[in-house]
Amino acid sequence: MSKRPLRLIFAGTPAFAAQHLTALIDSPHRLVGVYTQPDRRAGRGRQHQASPVKQMAENAGLPVYQPTTLKDAAAQKTLTDLHADLMIVVAYGLILPQAALDAPAQGCLNVHASLLPRWRGAAPIQRAIEAGDASSGVTIMRMDAGLDTGAMLATAACPIGATTNTAELQDAMAQIGAPLLLSVLDDIEAALHNALAQDDAKASYANKISKAEAEIDWTQAASTLDRKIRAFNPAPVCFTYMGDRRVRVWQAKPLSGGDSHVAAGTIIRAHPEGIVVRCGEGELALKALQLEGGKVVSARQLLGTPQSPFTPGGRFAPRVT
Repeated sequence: MSKRPLRLIFAGTPAFAAQHLTALIDSPHRLVGVYTQPDRRAGRGRQHQASPVKQMAENAGLPVYQPTTLKDAAAQKTLTDLHADLMIVVAYGLILPQAALDAPAQGCLNVHASLLPRWRGAAPIQRAIEAGDASSGVTIMRMDAGLDTGAMLATAACPIGATTNTAELQDAMAQIGAPLLLSVLDDIEAALHNALAQDDAKASYANKISKAEAEIDWTQAASTLDRKIRAFNPAPVCFTYMGDRRVRVWQAKPLSGGDSHVAAGTIIRAHPEGIVVRCGEGELALKALQLEGGKVVSARQLLGTPQSPFTPGGRFAPRVT
């Protein structure tokens, strides 16, 4: 165990980060400040909403800081004046300049959702699923000025199943990431001393996901599209068009075989178990879909609606503008 409880700053924003904050709140360590991104407008009413980390921190009575940047002198002074031993960063979303990295006495640790050096960058969970990786995991890393390039203090792996989506893998990573972080903090001096440098030659980058990437290209293989649909669930969610109607695809299943002479995007079969679509290679059974303005429904529910356009011979294709 650590010789004394550590004075910690926590920086994070989404639910994945909040799960790690919960573990720290319940630990012997003292949280002297919580940083999270400013409230954002969200939902149909476009009302300002607090991040999951802010909600968790306020419920625990912790001081919350929401600067728009940590690059100015005033924000850096506030950070330094907290006199923390360490800053724990989990999916914060703001760049930490060197002055911020140096503010805590023993620097900053990052809980990164991949087995570094694979998938450095903004979307490691999504890119691992999209690439077809058999496993991923969590790395506790000492932060430096590079993009996820710091020395590694600890790692823990978890499998990626044939049907795993981003929401499920994120939950699995939170389950292993929080106890891994606590184990590092229990003997932080030894962890820092034994930190292992990354092999830059093995690095890959998880670029931020754009909404445009989520449009389905039916000329791709069914297995490729299945991975992308799972990777982009719950956000930004893959989509396609039936005429002018935008259709979001939440769940699908790849099928082998099929008639290669049928144009990609053509509906081959439409039955309660899935709307089967021809791809560049193989077929894809669409199992959970969402029409614009509607709820996510199963293929069975969708096919049961009057004048359903999802009939054999119909075709999904880019919208003509």
